[in-house]
Amino acid sequence: MELLFIGFLIITSIVGIAFIIERSFALRWNKVLPPPVVSAVSACRSSEDIGMLERVCQSNPSSLSRLIIKAIENLKWSKEENEDALQTHARQEIVKLERGLVVLEIVVGIAPLLGLVGTIFGLMTLFSDLGKSGIPDPSTLATGIAVILNATLLGLLIAIPCLIAWNYFNNKVQAMVVEMETICTEFLRRQYNLVEQS
Repeated sequence: MELLFIGFLIITSIVGIAFIIERSFALRWNKVLPPPVVSAVSACRSSEDIGMLERVCQSNPSSLSRLIIKAIENLKWSKEENEDALQTHARQEIVKLERGLVVLEIVVGIAPLLGLVGTIFGLMTLFSDLGKSGIPDPSTLATGIAVILNATLLGLLIAIPCLIAWNYFNNKVQAMVVEMETICTEFLRRQYNLVEQS
């Protein structure tokens, strides 16, 4: 039965590692905020540059590109309406960026608990056997307890790296969101200032 808990812990570790690798690729800074798009937004100083910016965004699909395209599509609206629509769309992009982080959070919570359950079950089995057969050689008892505690150790060894990864990715997503918000706000401010001036 202890092997069953160890098996669950191994599956949990595989899931954790898979999501850490997947998020490492998905949350690369250049993938979420491609430099060509950032440069094109900065270079977009007039209504004539909008077409160029839209082409750059379409050729570099990313969260930032989708937000800028949405902002361009809604330029005929008032600034407040465009900002509201952009915030709604930004929330959808944030959900995409955070996809998988909830799995890491679950692994962080469940791995130590599985290890603890495995340890408790092992101790119950060991003491049950002791009740039936009496106290064995102390070294055999110590070895049995050491083997049982492996489940707790394994659970912690799985949870700790997943907790570090979860915190790192959460902070990275927040930094990306702030950067995207800054770029989009500056883009809208420039575009609506041009409209007011013309």
